This record gives sequence, structure tokens and C-alpha cells, in this order.
Amino acid sequence: MFPRIYLALDNCFASKRWTEPEEWAQIAADAGIYYIEASADNECDPLYTTPEALEAWIDKVRKATDRTGVRVANLYSGHGTYTTLGLGHPDARIRDHIHHRWLEPMIRTAAALGAGLGFFCHAFSQATVADPDRYAAAEAELYARLAALARYAQELGLPSLSVEQMYSPHQIPWTIEGARRLMRAVYRQGGSALYITLDTGHQTGQRHFLRPEPAQLDAYTHARRSGDAPSDLWLGYIADSDWLDDGQPTHRLAEQIERHPQWFAEPQDADLYAWAQTLGCFAPIIHLQQTDGSVSAHRPFTEKYNRDGIVTPQRLLSALHTAYQRAADVSDLPPPCQDIYLTLEIFSGTAERPQHSLNNIRESAAYWREFIPRDGLTLDQLVS
Repeated sequence: MFPRIYLALDNCFASKRWTEPEEWAQIAADAGIYYIEASADNECDPLYTTPEALEAWIDKVRKATDRTGVRVANLYSGHGTYTTLGLGHPDARIRDHIHHRWLEPMIRTAAALGAGLGFFCHAFSQATVADPDRYAAAEAELYARLAALARYAQELGLPSLSVEQMYSPHQIPWTIEGARRLMRAVYRQGGSALYITLDTGHQTGQRHFLRPEPAQLDAYTHARRSGDAPSDLWLGYIADSDWLDDGQPTHRLAEQIERHPQWFAEPQDADLYAWAQTLGCFAPIIHLQQTDGSVSAHRPFTEKYNRDGIVTPQRLLSALHTAYQRAADVSDLPPPCQDIYLTLEIFSGTAERPQHSLNNIRESAAYWREFIPRDGLTLDQLVS
């Protein structure tokens, strides 16, 4: 019933510094971590790496595993594909390019290593999110492509395929219900599982897009009609002309908001532990970063940042335990994951001293090893 838990390390910290597989594998081993999430940013991105070079990279990874005992458990997309509209681009040629020349090669690379793949390669432009019909078409197109990719990954034997949850309306899934909707739609279309990657800092943006309460709408309408400066209340993508001159402006505005739930978050969407308790059993990868709840800066788990940090191993493991206890009540989503990689995703600044980056990795690994003393223990064992 309960999954096996592994402590892993995203090698994004090593990008442009320790780029050879043997280098980052040894750094992980020295920190007591034996599972790697290989970031595409660290010299294995098919958009800027030739097929021959990728083959050579795979061979180097295998040799590094043989020497250090550190295995690549998952591959992951990096900043390259995150900075584009990708699978959400209005031009089908771009969508095809990311689908067939990035994601499919990454799936094949992961399969060659017996690894899973996680990614985020899509976003919707402002024009798309603001137009309900255009948004619905783009969402359906995205789901269809994700279903095709899930089938392809299953055919090649990937342990898991997962898309990362994000922060805002133009990058789905960004709400708990939206994540359920995405996984459900993909699973229904092709019968193959697409899971989500959870990130312990990706709940910091939703608070800026909360659905307004009726009293807030009343106050906002009154202020606008009185000529007062508008507040920063989030109303979605509704133009003033659609409602301000109406006879019942607050009612009109509430109707508009109700018709466009994809524009708004609920309070639980801004809560890391609400995500873990409800969807943690569908997250084969969980990115670990320390945060005070106000920013997603991918800070390490050091004494300095743990002091004000809201991410604690005991509470996260307990929340995941709750998710698995509730999993029996979910019938329209993929089967719960059997393995979860709790993956340290700690960024290193461009001007950060190399030794400082390594110290952050070691201290973070030691902190989490207190709660995951041995890889492969089941979640119930760790909680008890």
C-alpha cells in the first residue's frame, strides 16, 4: 500500500561547473546520496546536444554508476524548455518541435537508463488564458499531447512520467483541482499514467490569484464607482467595461468569476501540505527546497534557512502518509506511485563560490538523512 522512499539529488546545482557524470555522481556519493535527477541543463538537452553526444553521455552515466554506485533515477527538463510556450504555443510547428524533438528524445534517453522523466514544457500566453474558447481549445490540445507522450513512455517502459505543478493561471497545473483534472483527462484518453511532480516551494504564487470573496467584490465595486484608486484584488482577466456600468455590478462580476474557475486559486492551493495530503500519492518526484512560504528560491536545508523554513521532513512524510490512506477513495486517477524520490533541488547562484554550493548540498543531505536513514524504506516505516 505504501511506497518506497528514496532521497535523491537534482544535479542542476552542478550546471556549468561539474558537468561530467563522474563529477556530479561523486559529489552525490560524498554527500551520502545515491540517486540522481539529471537536469537537461547539465549537458543532456536534446535541443542543443547532438544524438551522438547524447549516446556518449549515456555511456558516461553508466560508467559513473558502475564506479560510484550513484544511479540516475529520473531525468528532468531545465530552464531551456521552461522559458518557452512549448506545448502551449499557438503555432503547431513549435508544439510539434517540442513534442517530437525534445520530449520524445528525452523519453528515449530516460528509457536507456531505466529512469523516469519529469518535465514542464508548456505555458499559455495572456491572450490564450483571457479568451475562454481559445483557452479550452489549447487545454484540450495539451491534454491530447500529454496522453500521447504517456503512451509512448509506457511503451518504452519508463517507471514514471510526470509534469510539474506550477504557480499561476498560465502554467497548468497550478491548483489542486487543476492537477486532478489534468491527470484524469490524460488517463481517460489513453489509459496510460501521467503523474505530477510536486515542489515544496511551488505554492507561493497561488496566494496572488485567490478567488475574491463577496465582501471583497462589494468593496471593490464601491471603490471603483466612487472614483477611488483600485486595489490589487485579483479579478482574473475581466475588463472593467464588462461589468462596471451594469446595474448590478457586483452580481455581474461574481457571475464572470464563477464562469472562469481556471483563473482563480483557492486557499488550499497555496498550502504545500494540502497538496501533499491530497495528491502526494500521485507524485513520483517531489522536489525539495526550503522556503519561508513567501518565495520559491530553491534554498538549501541549512541551519540558516531551516530557522524560518516551513518545509520539515516529519510534516511532509506525515502528509504523504495521509495521501496514501485516502488513495482508496480515488478511482478515476492513475494508480498511486510505488516509489517516490524526494529530490533535493537546490539552485546555485552564478557568482556563488563552488565550495559554498557543495557545503549546501552536504548539509541539506545530512539534514534529510536523519529522516530517511536508508533508501527504499516504505513510507509507513519512516512515519512510524
